[in-house]
Amino acid sequence: MEALNLLVFSYINAPAHPSMFMLGMAHFFATYAIWIAPTLLIICWLRRNPEHHYIMLNALLATGAALLVNNIIGMLWHHPRPFAMPTGHNFLYHEADPSFPSDHMTVIMTVAFTFLLRHRVRLLGLGLAVLGTLIGWSRIYLGVHFPIDMAGAVIVAFSSAFIIHVLSPLFMPSLYMPLRSLYRKLFAPLIKRGWLFH
Repeated sequence: MEALNLLVFSYINAPAHPSMFMLGMAHFFATYAIWIAPTLLIICWLRRNPEHHYIMLNALLATGAALLVNNIIGMLWHHPRPFAMPTGHNFLYHEADPSFPSDHMTVIMTVAFTFLLRHRVRLLGLGLAVLGTLIGWSRIYLGVHFPIDMAGAVIVAFSSAFIIHVLSPLFMPSLYMPLRSLYRKLFAPLIKRGWLFH
């Protein structure tokens, strides 16, 4: 498995002298594209639709659970990053913490799977899955992750999204109202001015 991981990494990782265009594109997806996920969650909340609120809360809970699983895996199995081995070419600064699974890939794919499991936002989920693929590629290309890190992230993301989706009817009704009440209290001045929904 590790031999296959290294082989695939060698095909995706940037050459010693990549083009500025490829580096710039990879840096965008590796660093900034992840913020599209929380932006979509905020937009879902601002739709004034309880179903969209449930989707957002599901995504938040699933993402939190997935990142917790990642931390546990990282503590149990410290897989080094490519530049720490060292192997390949590195073009993005990163701490030498465990690489498996990728947190970036986990976050974007957990939200993607949460959306894919809901009919109303399935197209958004598909778009996020494509974006997640580009994020995964970029972080391998820049030398901070291995392909196996992305595969592990996808498994953790799907498992977390699916479990929260299945269990959601058990806790979401009792969780939603207190959180909406807290939202109204915290953002009362903005709601009063009409900048946010009630």
